Amino acid sequence: MSLSFMTCLAVLFGIAALGAPIGYAMLVAAISYLLVSGADLSLAAEQLIQSIYDGYILLAVPLFIIAANIMNAGSISDRLLAFCVALVGRFRGGLGYVNITVSLIFAGMSGSAVADAAGPGKMIIGMMTKGGRYARGYAAGITAASATIGPIVPPSIPMVMYALISDQSIGYLFLAGILPGLLMALALAVMNYFLANRAERVRDEPVPLRELPGLTFRAFPALLMPVILLGGIYGGATTPTEAASIAALYALLLAMVFYRQLTIRALASVFSDSARQAATVGIVIGSALIFNYIVAAERIPDAMAQWMAGRDITPIQFLIGVNIALLVLGMLLDGGTIILVILPLFVPSARALGIDLIHFGVVAVVNTMIGLITPPYGMLIFVINAVTGIPIREIIRGVLPFLFALLAALVMLAASPDLVLFLPRLFGYNG
Repeated sequence: MSLSFMTCLAVLFGIAALGAPIGYAMLVAAISYLLVSGADLSLAAEQLIQSIYDGYILLAVPLFIIAANIMNAGSISDRLLAFCVALVGRFRGGLGYVNITVSLIFAGMSGSAVADAAGPGKMIIGMMTKGGRYARGYAAGITAASATIGPIVPPSIPMVMYALISDQSIGYLFLAGILPGLLMALALAVMNYFLANRAERVRDEPVPLRELPGLTFRAFPALLMPVILLGGIYGGATTPTEAASIAALYALLLAMVFYRQLTIRALASVFSDSARQAATVGIVIGSALIFNYIVAAERIPDAMAQWMAGRDITPIQFLIGVNIALLVLGMLLDGGTIILVILPLFVPSARALGIDLIHFGVVAVVNTMIGLITPPYGMLIFVINAVTGIPIREIIRGVLPFLFALLAALVMLAASPDLVLFLPRLFGYNG
């Protein structure tokens, strides 16, 4: 490891420790490396621009962000919530199941854990805490944990990022995320079942079954969005990026024309917020592309592969080591940084060891999503604190049982490649 790269890492962690946004920290660190190493700045700029021009799939990221924000601004999230309350709210711990079901359905539309937590998540926390039904910490904890499903079930912004750095099919990655997302939801539901007797203080009257058809009809157009997305991609009619644009347009038509709950003024605010969020993600992606150039120039992946070859590491040992490393890094870094900066170091070694890169990517993304609720960083913990005002200490206490449930699901996924690859293989994947 050269002096210039050590300087780069020192600058990165030093600036990040001061509280600066990770994208800016990465950018300054990359520039410091280029200056210390005496590398040609124009060459790095050319690599960055070329990567962006070749990364047509990156256009899906802002489009999914727009779709999520439109659904939050209109009444789409409200209708989905009412449908889920009628569907599973009648059971003991019902609002906990509602929380998980809303995240599972909303995941098929936004692809963003933060959008899930800040939108329908905020509403259901209000429902769970109203009248003392549940403790604030429990409501916030299960909301944060269930929001991690969003980037696993397609569409998925982190899967798009992984496809960019691994050169894997985003269609197969989307398919591979369906069963893991369902497994995560099941793990959370089982934990909610065991905690419900103590957590549920007041139980609501169940919604009469005769009202379920009407609520289903009102939510049906919104429920069609995942069908349209996946049907377009796997039917060969659209690319993932084109599907993302259709998702944004469909959300817009639902909110403004069909439901008539989104005004022009509100739409301007949606576009403004989406532009800021997309710009934030774009800075991280651009900085990560420069970082990847630096990592390649330092030949770090090759050095790691040679180091592992000399120690005869098995694929299982490699997966265990990588998952432990990602869980530790998830306590300190956000998921996007881990996917774009850290995972490129491991992908060549995984390929050399014969590990399927679709399976590896899904397990890694699940791992980084668990990092969103892992103290002390835990982005979703801070998001829920910001939108609800619930103290961070209470949120952490409430999220811990669900964190262990998700870790159990992660172990199952890492140990069972067939579970992850079952659906992709049905659609022709040869891995």
